[in-house]
Amino acid sequence: MAKKDKGSPVRDALRVGAELPDPGSTPVGPGKKPKAVAKLDDAAARLSSLQEALYAEGVGGGRRNVLLVLQGMDTSGKGGTVSHVLGLVNPMGVRYAGFKAPTPAERRHHYLWRIRKQLPVPGQIGVFDRSHYEDILVPRVTGLLTAAERRRRYSEINAFERELADAGTTVVKVFLHISPEEQLDRLRARLQTPEKHWKYNPGDLDARSHWPAYQEAYADIFKKTSTAHAPWHVVPADRKWYRNWAVAELLIETLAELAPRFPEPGFDVDTELAKLKGVGVPG
Repeated sequence: MAKKDKGSPVRDALRVGAELPDPGSTPVGPGKKPKAVAKLDDAAARLSSLQEALYAEGVGGGRRNVLLVLQGMDTSGKGGTVSHVLGLVNPMGVRYAGFKAPTPAERRHHYLWRIRKQLPVPGQIGVFDRSHYEDILVPRVTGLLTAAERRRRYSEINAFERELADAGTTVVKVFLHISPEEQLDRLRARLQTPEKHWKYNPGDLDARSHWPAYQEAYADIFKKTSTAHAPWHVVPADRKWYRNWAVAELLIETLAELAPRFPEPGFDVDTELAKLKGVGVPG
């Protein structure tokens, strides 16, 4: 049974509101890089311990899991967040899925079909690098989705996330909020660094040219799909060190509230220890 919520400072502070925080701000927690890096190091042990308990609970027959949904403009750091935050835990307990433009085969199905195939199983932390929200964002900005179709998808997604919550999934939705100035710097860095050329996509500039339309689309998504069972959180992402700390703390607070427990052994521990006394070295 989950502990009673006594308040979650980071989740409460970063929960989406009427106005988004400045992308370069640090609205809660450390305000300087050295302190954030130190805190992230401290968070590693807490996050790893909680994730191990959740994984063990799932192996023992529990049905709970966590799904981290990461959205944001290009270069906002979705991949970096996965590397720096989920890299702190045992990969056996993590299920990662990145969603690009749907393939012809995927288009023959309902847009949630490919999403359902990547959901975490009990005991796992699932990570979506982009998600089902792409099926509102891109079609809306490119004019391929009518207002009526958009409303229908909002209802479908809210029902889908309610279904997940009822089945034991805690959904943590995070928008990595980057400024257009910082994005430009990161795009330039990708072109100026040969080792980062593979990360550059000329199509990123096309999306950038529609920046106001994407911001409007995100604002509408927050308004229509930030629910009690699956609220949106906005993480200022211009400072990578703050982004990593904030997402780690969001996961820690979520897992701490779930309070996962290691399953009871299906054997008598003292009896097994007694058996080991008579066990010699093989050979």
